[in-house]
Amino acid sequence: MLDSSYLHWPFLEDRHRELKKKLDHWCTTHTRQLGTDGSDDLDGECRALVRLLGDGGWLAHTVPTDGGTRAPALDVRSLCLVRETLAYHGGLADFCFAMQGLGSGPVSLFGSQQIRRKWLPNVASGHHVAAFALSEKQAGSDVSAITTQAVRDGDHYVINGEKTWISNAGVADFYTVFARSGEAPGARGLSAFVVAADTPGLEVSERIDIIAPHPLGTLKFDQCRVPVDQILGEAGRGFQVAMATLDVFRTTVAAAALGFARRALDEALEHVTQRELFGGPLSELQMTQASIADMALDIDSSALLVYRSAWTKDSGQERVTREAAMAKLHATERAQQVIDRAVQLFGGLGVTSGQVVERLYREIRSLRIYEGASEVQKLIIARNEYKRHART
Repeated sequence: MLDSSYLHWPFLEDRHRELKKKLDHWCTTHTRQLGTDGSDDLDGECRALVRLLGDGGWLAHTVPTDGGTRAPALDVRSLCLVRETLAYHGGLADFCFAMQGLGSGPVSLFGSQQIRRKWLPNVASGHHVAAFALSEKQAGSDVSAITTQAVRDGDHYVINGEKTWISNAGVADFYTVFARSGEAPGARGLSAFVVAADTPGLEVSERIDIIAPHPLGTLKFDQCRVPVDQILGEAGRGFQVAMATLDVFRTTVAAAALGFARRALDEALEHVTQRELFGGPLSELQMTQASIADMALDIDSSALLVYRSAWTKDSGQERVTREAAMAKLHATERAQQVIDRAVQLFGGLGVTSGQVVERLYREIRSLRIYEGASEVQKLIIARNEYKRHART
């Protein structure tokens, strides 16, 4: 039984509690669609999940008012609750929801009215799939190292280069693409563009298989012409676009990790109370009790950091870089430990294909890397502490 005591913490409001209740009910009525893993038609499965989430009204939480959401702006607490709940029930469903938000986030935050009206309603309905194209082979966490070029040519930009580790590559209807437009060196010379998937000069050059299957690949841009009016924000402001978007969605990564961890604990509790060992339930062994206690502690401490970060952003603070970094670092690292303990408690079953904890073990690993690896989160936290100290 999923713990719900945290819903009564002061970070959350009645509307959040109602959202969680409705989504839990919806997930239990769609268990078959949410619980799949490793389909022969992964792309088709993801498209179907996006449409299912759109039909259920859940994708409306990923876009602002003119795209169909229930709130006047992106509500990070709602995003976190949805991701936590979907991750608990099915990792691929969480992935599909998350990428709709991350891929369209720059459009929501910086897009012109024309761009927003074109893409966001279809993101909310699930008719268009979104993607976020930032990473390159030599530019992951170090965004300033991006080499993909966007050169102004009249009323177009011509984009050349490659993006890799791009989620929804080959599935997306549009990509938010970050490229070097040359206004200044380093991070100050980047711009963000909306690029439709069928734009000439854009192709998916490679698909990448990973341990927890989801659509991932490399994009190649070869003389790809994008109209000037498809730029997000202003030329040369791409770094700010990327960081502001991650400031919203990085906390939700922590929420997904929290959902995985909660599921692992529930699976472990069910197993240890049923499994007989040395003449009694496995749950009676002190080492088992120590593991369960550690898992519960890790989950509650993660939840506090997740919903503190989300509440801080929703309360009007412009940037929550420090809070989001703390939430992501702690929740993803602790979820890895929680799930590892669950696998250990299951013994041989824990590494058997088809077991929930085995799937969770594969799903959690990438969360410690994407949207800023754990080591990068430590740098962010430390730099913010240096800045705070310098002001005192």
